[in-house]
Amino acid sequence: MKNIKGPAIFLAQFLGDEPPFNNLKSICKWAASLGFVGVQIPTWDARAIDLKKAAESKDYAAELKETVESCGLQITELSTHLQGQLVAVHPAYDIMFDGFAPKSVHGKPKERTRWAVDQLKLAAKASKNLGLNAHATFSGALMWHTVYPWPQRPSGLVEDGFKELAKRWLPILNTFDKAGVDVCYEIHPGEDLHDGVTFERFWEATGKHSRVNMLYDPSHFVLQQLDYLQYIDFYHSFIKMFHVKDAEFNATGKSGVYGGYQDWINRPGRFRSVGDGQVDFKSIFSKLAQYGYDGWAVLEWECCIKHPEQGAKEGAERIRDYMIRVTEKAFDDFAATGKDPKLNRKILGI
Repeated sequence: MKNIKGPAIFLAQFLGDEPPFNNLKSICKWAASLGFVGVQIPTWDARAIDLKKAAESKDYAAELKETVESCGLQITELSTHLQGQLVAVHPAYDIMFDGFAPKSVHGKPKERTRWAVDQLKLAAKASKNLGLNAHATFSGALMWHTVYPWPQRPSGLVEDGFKELAKRWLPILNTFDKAGVDVCYEIHPGEDLHDGVTFERFWEATGKHSRVNMLYDPSHFVLQQLDYLQYIDFYHSFIKMFHVKDAEFNATGKSGVYGGYQDWINRPGRFRSVGDGQVDFKSIFSKLAQYGYDGWAVLEWECCIKHPEQGAKEGAERIRDYMIRVTEKAFDDFAATGKDPKLNRKILGI
């Protein structure tokens, strides 16, 4: 067994225009003051990183790494969640997802996709320059509008969808492979990879590409009413990243899994600060330790009630409490009798 690293924090929800959240150095000092030892960096936010520069300049990558390490932290991974989303966008979502891309490609879906693919390839090179071995992203979605089968999906639609999704991702996956970095898809509603079955279908469509892996976030499984503990039993070999995010699901007589188009605070399923929801993190950390997960435990704060700074402070403390220092010996070693082949044969009656 191996030890989980952490606590770390995903900076995406905390970066802003006011100090100490307005640049990488100051937000890292803030994170370190709360007890975090790692940061996951969103590559679309120029306040934290120049992705193109990090991919093309080893000197800049070294400076970036030094900035973080001077605060007593490590870079855990880079994230391209927003750019990954744009690798595959159904036309129904074009207008809403344009906001994830530069204005120069708004209203130009093909150009936007090319931009997104280029961003992912830059992220592979930047990760390599920073000495990272895993990367966080979304898969995008061509089929999400058909997730509920009414009207009935035409025969072959899903197969064709995964075939196209794999076709778009294979050049990106090959670039990451050359860089020695795993692509960890966050399994998330709104993506074509939103549960175990869809992950498997995508993996198979890519020819079981070795760089296809997962970012495990149990909060999304609470909202889908999926067994997030057994999920680890099934997919632990693919789990290379971990977002520590809480959620709760409280069904009512008026609204259920689909949420009734309500705001987050009124939905039956909603995200909460770590420790305030229903996720059994003690069991999750135990299972991950059991299977030898040695990646980072990264706080992702999303809560419609609690202030983010309180959520971050409590999150660092709670992750540290959940973390397990794995044992190096069996609890019953005190009663061991040593190895004796003759004795073993006698006990077996042979």
